[in-house]
Amino acid sequence: TVIHDVVFLKQPPQTSANFNYCQLKINHVAHDKRAAKSHFKVILNQMLEQSFTLSSYRMFQVMRFAVQEINNSSLILPNVSLGYEIFDHCSDNFNFQAILNMISRNGSIQVLRCVNEYLSKVIAVAGPFRSMESMTVAPLFAMNLIPMVNYGSSSSVLSDKWKYPSFLRTTASNKDLIHLIILIIQHFNWNWVAFVSSSDENSQNGLQLFKSKLKDTKICLAYAKELNEMSDHYEILQQLEGLSIEVIIVFAGQSSAVALIKSAIKHNIHNKVWIAGDSWSLNKNLPRLSGIKAIGTIIGITETVMPLPGFKDFVYLSQTQRNNRPTTCEQTPSGQTCNQDCDLCSDVSPEEIIGENPSYSFATYSSIYAMAHALHNLLLCDIKGCSDNVTVYPFMLLQELKRSNFTLLNRHIEFDNNGDPTSTSYAIVFWNQSGQAQKVGSYETDPKVDVPFSINNTLIHWYADKVPVARCSPECSEGFAKKKDGLHECCFQCNVCPGMTYVNYTDDPYSCINCRKTEWSKPGSTFCTQRSVEYIPFTDPVAITLMFSTGVLLALTLAIVILFALNYDKPVVKSAGGPMCFLLLGCLSASSISVFFFFGKPTVTNCVLRYFLFLLFYTVCLGCFAVRSFQIVCIFKMATKFPKIHSWWVKHNGQWWLIAIVFVLQLLLLTTVFTASPPTPVNDMTSYRDQIILKCAMRRTVIMFLLLTIVLASLCFTFSYMGKDLPKNYNESKAITLYLLFLVLTWITFCTASILYHGKYLQLFNAMSVLSSLYSILFCYFLPKCYIIIFQPQKNTQQHFQGIIQRYTQNISSE
Repeated sequence: TVIHDVVFLKQPPQTSANFNYCQLKINHVAHDKRAAKSHFKVILNQMLEQSFTLSSYRMFQVMRFAVQEINNSSLILPNVSLGYEIFDHCSDNFNFQAILNMISRNGSIQVLRCVNEYLSKVIAVAGPFRSMESMTVAPLFAMNLIPMVNYGSSSSVLSDKWKYPSFLRTTASNKDLIHLIILIIQHFNWNWVAFVSSSDENSQNGLQLFKSKLKDTKICLAYAKELNEMSDHYEILQQLEGLSIEVIIVFAGQSSAVALIKSAIKHNIHNKVWIAGDSWSLNKNLPRLSGIKAIGTIIGITETVMPLPGFKDFVYLSQTQRNNRPTTCEQTPSGQTCNQDCDLCSDVSPEEIIGENPSYSFATYSSIYAMAHALHNLLLCDIKGCSDNVTVYPFMLLQELKRSNFTLLNRHIEFDNNGDPTSTSYAIVFWNQSGQAQKVGSYETDPKVDVPFSINNTLIHWYADKVPVARCSPECSEGFAKKKDGLHECCFQCNVCPGMTYVNYTDDPYSCINCRKTEWSKPGSTFCTQRSVEYIPFTDPVAITLMFSTGVLLALTLAIVILFALNYDKPVVKSAGGPMCFLLLGCLSASSISVFFFFGKPTVTNCVLRYFLFLLFYTVCLGCFAVRSFQIVCIFKMATKFPKIHSWWVKHNGQWWLIAIVFVLQLLLLTTVFTASPPTPVNDMTSYRDQIILKCAMRRTVIMFLLLTIVLASLCFTFSYMGKDLPKNYNESKAITLYLLFLVLTWITFCTASILYHGKYLQLFNAMSVLSSLYSILFCYFLPKCYIIIFQPQKNTQQHFQGIIQRYTQNISSE
């Protein structure tokens, strides 16, 4: 049973001042301090039926100590002494009777009177300790704006000033406690926890806050249970084991928490992490129980314990004086005040009081000092004394309390708009091997603090010598997306993200996100990489080599033109085609220019020119060879069999007409196709996932102008085969056949490469195929002629050629 849950400040005849559940009596004497008789009365309702709570008795002594300090001080309330009455809230039956008496005036409560006209018996209240009790009585005191300065009720509901306009507190709200618990869980990377509460308002409020704050975290509440007198602890512990929960938050009243921990020891629950709420984190008896170490690691949170200088001496002196007093009120001499009716109190030693849980000592201490400082300001106190001409109404004291701003034992005391302290210091404690609550971390709610939260991991000795793992599912490896498995987001399966996708654990760990078209990724990636843009620049070594080879081709072509021009009347030049040789060499040079357009970043212009120049002029080359092959066969074989056709062919220069027709036809085809559907630069994003290949795309209509090229190549081969037995110096079949062989092999190789390979160097293969086609004409057809002209001039005579023709004629005649 709490001994001093309600502490009221009793109003003096001319000046009123209220303290929560503590009645303070203030007597004024002008400019001289009279120690008003501090009457202290403890009303214990049904005390014999209630248990004695030592922690509450300690808070009661702290309150007495604070009042004595203030009365002995010449700075806070000089010439004013505080009197008080303490009411035990252990019985609801008599609770309201005392409260209604305190807010009454002359035996009645005038609810509708203005607050600046109504003076009740008390002007301030300190307490009660539990949140539910505060929520019950706070509206009664709020009617006349009687301030309540609370030291133990931490429910966040009490921060609502619409419902509780006169409620303030020196202890922190549950929202800070719950936030600290979440910080501890996140610090150790836990996400699979249980929350055990009790049926009181404070615990239920903590549970609701915990659930609401989990929405912004990755923590899952695997199990929540409310403890009461009928709870089956064994069943609860078995359920925790069945869910493989390693971290258990026990945010319950001290009696409920103690019962649960004792049951865990009894039923051999091992290797758990227990996070203790502030109600039992500094419990002195539990750490001494046999088997407490086996249940695992206990981490607690509590407001930082502030030592109260002089309190120890005060307790020893008070207990000594108490032992010299009558033990019962019946034994009190007539005329004296009975200040303690508590049979069990005499059995408590000073050591027990001093060693009891000090969690709420400073909150109790500071609540009394907050009232005293507010009175100091209202009564216009200075070193000479306080004014005796000021009537203090409860609402005035409430306004002054809201403006509180002072330092007490190096701690800043101030209230925010919700009546909560603006700054609270928390200690994170670990129950070490010696049974002591060892401080291992801290948390400051003051936003001015640079490092508000810290834990020294090395000070915590875990049951497994390492931080326990408390997760429903092991964390996915990098690049694996989560797939929810069950109701909780903490339970999941891991699936690797395929190539060209990635998983962003910050935004959405459950989805594989497609990369942009300009990006790529490997399977199991957490980000996409920009694709490299690939094309053959002019500075590429292979490109330089091919362009140099093209220059050599042009130089050789020019040299052959000069050589043939100097030997234009010689038989070798005439047998090679005469003026047609210059057309061939000119088209050869024009075709070679297309090689330069295979390099650099593709544009519409170079895409068109690289194909247009080659296909047009190379087709003319094939036309020349087809005509040349046909012309030789016509002279030696068709002239005798078809003299009229031969005559017409010679008379009308049929070879030039055929070449012109081929040129015009190919020109029309190319112009039509390239106008309707020209080759255009495209970004090939499908061939390679990490590259964008810039190339020129040819449409399917390319087959239209390739048909003419194929037909001409076929005619060349046919006529060359027909002239295989012609005179050697006039027989071009071997040269043309060899050239055609190179041509076919070149483009078969290119087609094979284009099927198997789609990289940027495919453009180089194309350029090499073009050069190979051109060089095959040069090497197979023209260079043998040049060799005869330069190194075998004896074969470049009219007589030599006529001799060959005569032998061919004799052979034909003999056959």
